[in-house]
Amino acid sequence: MMGFWIVIGILGFGLAVLILNHDAGQSFGLANDDFSKLIILLPIMLMLSSGVLLGRRSFGQTFRQISAWILIALALMTGYLYRTELNSVGERLMAGLIPGRAVVVDTGEERAEVILHKTFGGHFETEVEVGPVPVSVLIDTGASAIALRYEDAVRIGIDPASLNYNRTILTANGRAMAAGIRLGHVQLGPIIRRNVDAVVLEQGRLEQSLLGMSFLSTLDSLEIRSDELRLRD
Repeated sequence: MMGFWIVIGILGFGLAVLILNHDAGQSFGLANDDFSKLIILLPIMLMLSSGVLLGRRSFGQTFRQISAWILIALALMTGYLYRTELNSVGERLMAGLIPGRAVVVDTGEERAEVILHKTFGGHFETEVEVGPVPVSVLIDTGASAIALRYEDAVRIGIDPASLNYNRTILTANGRAMAAGIRLGHVQLGPIIRRNVDAVVLEQGRLEQSLLGMSFLSTLDSLEIRSDELRLRD
């Protein structure tokens, strides 16, 4: 049992060092690739040495134990080498399990792409940051501008009572009066827009804030694929 924890400690230490020194490219004076090979070999050498010195187990038992440690070491190193791909898979899985969670995809073209999955209600919803405040929004290509609920406007620091409600707009609940404003900072994942047109609706006239075309029209593309919405900066 002691040998088990020693080997786990060696592998865990090596993995942590590689992650910390990934950008540097070297660990303890060795290239990271060489260091990773050394970390794989150490547990194997340890098990071989233990088997030779103790001589208390049959060859078959020793072989099975060495094979198990080789598999563990290879699994850990595979996780390190493909950590970026595994992180992307994890993000996509979380987005499927938690609709509305934005998944950032690396397109390889230095342009951010965000993927949203439909919620159980059949809509595309997510969370954007207005300034430093997160706001839950419904993606609405039929809305000409970002439309904020009265309550969300209060949360981001706007005094709705001081606004001039001189615009008439149509909502799911009928006609409503709205006041025009400009938002200094709106962010969806890595996509950031500044000085975006928006409106604040009267209290009780909007169930959820809307992410409208004043933000969406600035994107390079907006594409719906089955239950996915892809937004490219």
